[in-house]
Amino acid sequence: MTERYDVLVVGAGPAGLAAAHTAAAHGARVGLLDAQPRVGGQVWRHDVRKPAPRAARAAFETLRQVTLLAQRSVVASEDGALRVETPQGSALLAYGALILATGARELLLPFPGWTLPGVTGAGGLQALTKQGWPVAGKRVVVAGSGPLLLAAAATLRAHGARLVGIHEQASADSVHAFARQLLHWPTRAAQALSLRARLLGVPYRLGSVVRHAHGEEAVRTVEIEDAHGTHVVDCDLLAVGYGLVPNVELAQLLGCALDHTATHPQVQVDELLRTSVPAIFAAGEACGIGGLAVARIEGAIAGHMAVGNAAEARALLPERERARRFGALLAMHFAPGQRVRALATPQTLICRCEDVPLGALDGYADAREAKLATRCGMGACQGRICGTALAELGRFPRSAGRPPLFPARLATLAGLALSPSDDVSRSPT
Repeated sequence: MTERYDVLVVGAGPAGLAAAHTAAAHGARVGLLDAQPRVGGQVWRHDVRKPAPRAARAAFETLRQVTLLAQRSVVASEDGALRVETPQGSALLAYGALILATGARELLLPFPGWTLPGVTGAGGLQALTKQGWPVAGKRVVVAGSGPLLLAAAATLRAHGARLVGIHEQASADSVHAFARQLLHWPTRAAQALSLRARLLGVPYRLGSVVRHAHGEEAVRTVEIEDAHGTHVVDCDLLAVGYGLVPNVELAQLLGCALDHTATHPQVQVDELLRTSVPAIFAAGEACGIGGLAVARIEGAIAGHMAVGNAAEARALLPERERARRFGALLAMHFAPGQRVRALATPQTLICRCEDVPLGALDGYADAREAKLATRCGMGACQGRICGTALAELGRFPRSAGRPPLFPARLATLAGLALSPSDDVSRSPT
């Protein structure tokens, strides 16, 4: 079955929502697909106990002229169309223009004990909590880097968690320098103050790193190193995240050029968000981590461009440039430091899916060679966790993947129009 759209948007987060609304407002037939059952992405994920933010509700209400394609996972690309897996089977979505609003995923860096039950990403625990995971009364340590820690902690507290502390790896000098810059960003300053008010009474430690998680069947204590030395804290849950990494796998599969100047590649676009492939645009975190404001502005620009309205797209460029500057500020002040990159020992598992320790990767020249010898990156996550961590640790650059982008049913794979070189039996990294 083939469905046809003038504009197809992949990703129903803030960027995708803005892109779909903008394109539909020009009269285009727009399809908005996402793997989740509800729109909103990670930022505006449905919370079982709290209403969506006002901006999210307003964005949701603009989708009346958009065809929502929920619970669709992109598996592969087929000649101007995407093969997607649905709960009922699979479908082919053909498009005149394609907008990639694939967002980002959390950066997880290995440390001793990070695979214990009860240890998650900061954003991961926030998402689980919004979906109803019971955290009320549980002692939670939140650690890592960046404003996501505060947002995650605020969600946890609102759901009844007992926050033991928030541990930011960035130094006090770096965080205070960032705070001074917020004077030029009054809206962001107000957001930061609001978050801190919601976390009143929760210790917020700077230059503080979780070195080790301990426990038998689950995490029970964590070792934390800060300016005063190392101390042990009791907890029931540990949430550690070191920012975000662009999701570029679909763009890469489609042949879009990537920008490799940063540690983690991002989709290469021009000022009007055109990729290197005609009729394919990209917006939001896939083009580099920038935050909610960037995502919404770039989504609108991509929506205008997808229907050929370059004039309205150009009118948004000054706003986009200003929003992107704030994203660069975050990256500069909250980048993971060398102390964090040195936490893993040779015995620390780097690939959780295949139980491969970091030391097993010594001596290999690249990710492909290491994968063939150790199976690192060949598990269910398709190397998204370990491959990204290894790139951050300076071991191997993130390697290109092959279809399918995600684990898929055999019936779906049987419908793929693959060339002989696209061997779906070999898991991508």
